[in-house]
Amino acid sequence: MYWYIECFRKYADFSGRARRTEYWMFILFSVIVSFVIELVDGLIGMGGILYPVYFLVSLIPSFSVIIRRLHDTGRSGWWWLIGFVPVIGMIAMLLFFVLDSEPGTNQYGENPK
Repeated sequence: MYWYIECFRKYADFSGRARRTEYWMFILFSVIVSFVIELVDGLIGMGGILYPVYFLVSLIPSFSVIIRRLHDTGRSGWWWLIGFVPVIGMIAMLLFFVLDSEPGTNQYGENPK
């Protein structure tokens, strides 16, 4: 939960680096929160309004952690655009997200480990 909140705390920080733990914990808790929001929305009958609100609230923190994760692997934040290439782009992005941090300091800052 710490990493999830930390990403919201750094919601507009597109500089620096994000460890694998920070990225994957943010994704895990985002999926869990999305599931709970959909469940609650279905139970109280809000007509599907809660999830779009959550999506908009978490959009900038999601981009921020993606870009900082790419920085951690030594890539520019613009590499996220490769994810729009069908199949190959998504595989490349998954590979970037599971790669270990670049050791030492790179052009985006010190190693967060």
